[in-house]
Amino acid sequence: EVQLQASGGGLVQAGGSLRLSCTVSGFTFDDYAIGWFRQAPGKEREGVGCISGRVSIYSADSMKERFAISRDNAKNTAYLQINNLKPEDSAVYYCAVPEARSGSYCSPRTPTWYDFWGQGTQVTVSS
Repeated sequence: EVQLQASGGGLVQAGGSLRLSCTVSGFTFDDYAIGWFRQAPGKEREGVGCISGRVSIYSADSMKERFAISRDNAKNTAYLQINNLKPEDSAVYYCAVPEARSGSYCSPRTPTWYDFWGQGTQVTVSS
């Protein structure tokens, strides 16, 4: 059974940093892409970026400035580092995995490209 567990969220002040983790089980982690998304209340789910192999792809150039996606295959864990947090970053952050292997490609923006989702971790940024 494929399972994803996102963690590391919390309440932080603007300008702070967080590192979110996504620990997975039930499949060979090394072979699959991991996507990161976020959803604020009343808004659609938004892609942050993804990583496949060692290649990270971000949904927008603006995401590259403050977000960094990495993975540790030995720990079956992917990470989302967020720096210089802003109130507009407040959202539930999700990680996701596609059902199929994708080589060095992953979709940084399309939630429907992914088949399995973690439960999300809440990030709240105070001004």
